Amino acid sequence: MEMERGREKGDNICEAETNSVDWRGRPSNSIKHGGMKAAAFVLGLQGFEIMGIAAVGNNLITYLINEMHFSLSQSANIVTNFIGTVFILSLLGGYLSDSYLGSFWTLLIFAFVELSGFILLSVQAHLPQLKPPKCNNMLSTDNGDQLCVEAKGFKALIFFVALYLVALGSGCVKPNMISHGADQFNHQKQSKQLSRYFNAAYFAFSMGELIALTLLLWVQTHSGMDVGFAVSAAAMALGLITLVAGTLFYRNKPPQGSIFTPIAQVLVAAFLNRKHISPSDARMLHGTHTIKDVNPTLSHDNIGILLHTNRFRFLDKACIKVQDGNNSTKEISRWRLCTVTQVEQVKILISVIPIFACTIIFNTILAQLQTFSVQQGSAMNTKLTKNFHIPPASLQSIPYILLIFIVPLYDTFFVPFARKFTGHDSGITPLQRIGLGLFIATFSMVSAALMENKRRISAVNENKTISIFWITPQFLIFGLSEMFTAVGLIEFFYKQSLKGMQSFLTAITYCSYSFGFYLSSVLVSLVNKITSNSSHGGWLSDNNLNKDRLDLFYWLLAVLSFLNFFNYLFWATWYSKNQTTSATIQQDFNSKVVGDDSIA
Repeated sequence: MEMERGREKGDNICEAETNSVDWRGRPSNSIKHGGMKAAAFVLGLQGFEIMGIAAVGNNLITYLINEMHFSLSQSANIVTNFIGTVFILSLLGGYLSDSYLGSFWTLLIFAFVELSGFILLSVQAHLPQLKPPKCNNMLSTDNGDQLCVEAKGFKALIFFVALYLVALGSGCVKPNMISHGADQFNHQKQSKQLSRYFNAAYFAFSMGELIALTLLLWVQTHSGMDVGFAVSAAAMALGLITLVAGTLFYRNKPPQGSIFTPIAQVLVAAFLNRKHISPSDARMLHGTHTIKDVNPTLSHDNIGILLHTNRFRFLDKACIKVQDGNNSTKEISRWRLCTVTQVEQVKILISVIPIFACTIIFNTILAQLQTFSVQQGSAMNTKLTKNFHIPPASLQSIPYILLIFIVPLYDTFFVPFARKFTGHDSGITPLQRIGLGLFIATFSMVSAALMENKRRISAVNENKTISIFWITPQFLIFGLSEMFTAVGLIEFFYKQSLKGMQSFLTAITYCSYSFGFYLSSVLVSLVNKITSNSSHGGWLSDNNLNKDRLDLFYWLLAVLSFLNFFNYLFWATWYSKNQTTSATIQQDFNSKVVGDDSIA
């Protein structure tokens, strides 16, 4: 009987912690709602959504060059800007979800927006009056001018409207797929299942990418881009159906109101109180809690409390109790006095920024695999059999073929094995996983540089076209790298102790993709400018890779990636040192709140 009471109490506590509701807004039931059963529907949406967007993004450069008649460098920048916009808009999706709509409604609304963009893209690609006239990009006039006319005016407008409708929808959907799926698990009782979910999410991502880069790209190559875009629209429609099918099983976290207001209050209060001296005893700060302060009978009220830490002490000024005349502390505006928990949340946000920044170079490398490496493959022998040619963009499917086997093996064998030694539910910590991925990524660019040098020498000096399979190692190495870095980053951010900000924190991880792709565009322009002279226009200025020096550009990225790895080691060590003491105290605090192990 006592055990049953303990379990019931534990369930009530965990339910209060999640503060989740069903589709009608009633308190969720842990038996009927949540768990892997509910998360499976979200994983279905993720697989279909990435299938649609990957088929467009990974072969977009071919469409821009061959049918819209943009130059190689211009096309590469359009692709990177498009993908960068997708990920920067994830911040909007995360903000709307946590503050006003909730993750489910945000998913539903913006999935429809993405679907409309796919449909408009297929219409634009199908109607000849919405595209420039067909021509041969290799032909030119006697003056050296290209005969092809690039898309301009209304034709370009329709294309970019469609493209950025997809970007808006996909950007707002992406962070909420991860967070809504993770919200189906209780962080206290289902930590191992939550870690497994993150691996399952990457498996769904890999499956979607694999199908997009094989079947859907084959459709684009043999049936036309209009049919290919229509298939992407169909995949997105299936994703919507899957999302709606799980409505009865979801447990939804209601929005918390503006997530930026408490952050802004801390910054304003710290500035207004900047001339005051912080007390040497942290217990004098407003809203300070210690383990002794916790009343187990009021555990519901204690959930979400953070303890004071010594990092970024200047923010503690926001908690200084300043009496003004006859005003009591309770009457002081929240813009002049904040709680320690509120300040600690801002400290956490500041602490994770360097970790986030260290993954930008990683995603700059990813940008090359979706742009220049596709063109690299186009300049190679794509024949597999007498009548079958490999679409260059399909090379990106190679790492995902490997990963659909590696990810289950990693989750089934490596994680339990590593857990015996580390005691960590994920086998290795998210920070260790990110670092391993960043280290491996460098070798992807080393391989790319070596293979491009070999391809160029064979084409220029020996007049030979080598097989497209020579560039597969760079995709394989990066795919393995991404399995560690991408999943580790999402898990790291989602598990931060920031109540009601899980979607926004997940969106921050996607911003790393955005900044990486934007940095790629800047690097391409900067490298062209620095390396150009009177005799040629720079390493990447021509549409002919035999004249360009793509291999040198890859070497540059390899060096930047290697230096970035050591930069990450510094910040990861700094973060770990700052977290060790506070995490231990916080864990003791949370243990007392939730109760003993038999309960929670």
